[in-house]
Amino acid sequence: MKRSIIILLLLVFAASCGGVKKTQEALNTGNYLQAINTSVMELAENKTRKNKQTYVLLLEEAYAKYLEFEEREISFLKKDGNPAHLEEIYKRYSEIRNVQNRIRPLLPLPIYDEGRDASFSFPNYDSQLLAVQESLSSYLYENASRLLSDATQKWEFRKAYEDFQYLNEINPGYADTRQQMDYAYQNGLDYVKVRMINDTQQIIPERLEADLLNFNTYGMDNLWTAYHTNPLDEIQYDYEMQVAFRDIVITPEQVSERQVIKERQIKDGTQDLLDEKGNVVRDSLGNRIEIDRLRTVRCNYYEFTQQKMAQVVGNVNFVDLRTQQSLNSYPLSSEFVFQHVYANYDGDRRALENDLVARLGLAAVPFPTDEEMVFSAGEDLKNRIKGILQRQRFQ
Repeated sequence: MKRSIIILLLLVFAASCGGVKKTQEALNTGNYLQAINTSVMELAENKTRKNKQTYVLLLEEAYAKYLEFEEREISFLKKDGNPAHLEEIYKRYSEIRNVQNRIRPLLPLPIYDEGRDASFSFPNYDSQLLAVQESLSSYLYENASRLLSDATQKWEFRKAYEDFQYLNEINPGYADTRQQMDYAYQNGLDYVKVRMINDTQQIIPERLEADLLNFNTYGMDNLWTAYHTNPLDEIQYDYEMQVAFRDIVITPEQVSERQVIKERQIKDGTQDLLDEKGNVVRDSLGNRIEIDRLRTVRCNYYEFTQQKMAQVVGNVNFVDLRTQQSLNSYPLSSEFVFQHVYANYDGDRRALENDLVARLGLAAVPFPTDEEMVFSAGEDLKNRIKGILQRQRFQ
C-alpha cells in the first residue's frame, strides 16, 4: 500500500514538473500565449497552493513579454500605414483584451518567497480598439461593396456575402451590411426546381410523393442551394432535379406452407429402478430408488408464411437549365418485403421447441395493399435521396 502511494506521488510530481518545463520552454521560445494559457489554467484550480508558485512567476514574466511584443508589433503595423493591416491590428488588440480579462479574476497572486503580489500592467486599449474597429469596418465595407457591385458569377456574390458576414461579426449593424448580405445571398444561391416523373404503369401514392418532396425532412444544411418543389414564376432556376420512377414491381400475395414432424422424449412421472433380474433397487438405507419415466411424444407442425414484395426502381437526374445538359445521374432503387409467419399443429405440442411454440399463438393477417407496399418502400427511398443530395455539388 505504501509503495503504491509513493509511486502515485512520484507520477504526480513528474507530471507537474513536465508541465512547468513545457511552460518554461514556451516562454523561452517566444510562445507567450501558450505559457500564459497554461499558467492561467493551472492557477485557476488553486492559486494559493505552494506548488503553484512557479506558475505565478511564469505568468508574470510571460504576460509582461507578451504585452511588450504585441505593442511593438502593433506600432510597426500602424507605421506601415497599409489599410490591409487593420484586421491584424484589430485582432491583436482584441487578443490583448481577452488575455487581460482571463488574468484579472485570478488577482491578487501572492509570491510567498518574495513577500509580494505578482505585478501586472493592464493598459486600457478600448479607445484604440474601437478606432481600429471603425477603420476596419469602413475598409471591409468598401471592399465588399466593390466586389458586390462588380459580381457577375455566383462565386463572386458568395465571396461578397462572406466579407459582409465577417464585417457583421466584428461590428454588428454597421451601415446597411445586413441588406447587402441578403442581396449577395440571394444572388449567390443555386436555385433548383424539383420535378417528379412517373414512367411506370402505376399510380404513385399521393402521400409518398408529398413525403419525398418534403425537403424539410431531409435535414439538409446547404447554405448555397435552395430546392423548390413548387417553382415560383419570379425565380430564374439554375438546375432541375428530376426524381424519375421507371418501374414499380409488386409481387402477388403468396402463402407458402411447410409441415414438420417433431418427436421428443419427455418426463412422464417416475418409476422404480430395477436390476437385471427385475428386482427393485434400494439404497443403503433400504429406500426404493426411483428414476424418471420417459415417453416419446409426436407432433405434426404446420407453418404458413405470408409474403408480398414491392420494388421501386428509378433514378435522380440533375440538369443544368442554362445548357440543358445532364450534370449527374444517380440510380434509385428500393425494396420492401412484407412477411408474416404463423402456425398450427396436430398432436402433442410438447414435442415442439420454444421458437416453434411461439408461432402457434399467431394467425393470418390481412396483406397490405399495393399502395401501402409502395409507400413502405418509399421510406428507404428517402434515405437514398438524402445521400444523393449530400453528394451532389453544382459548382
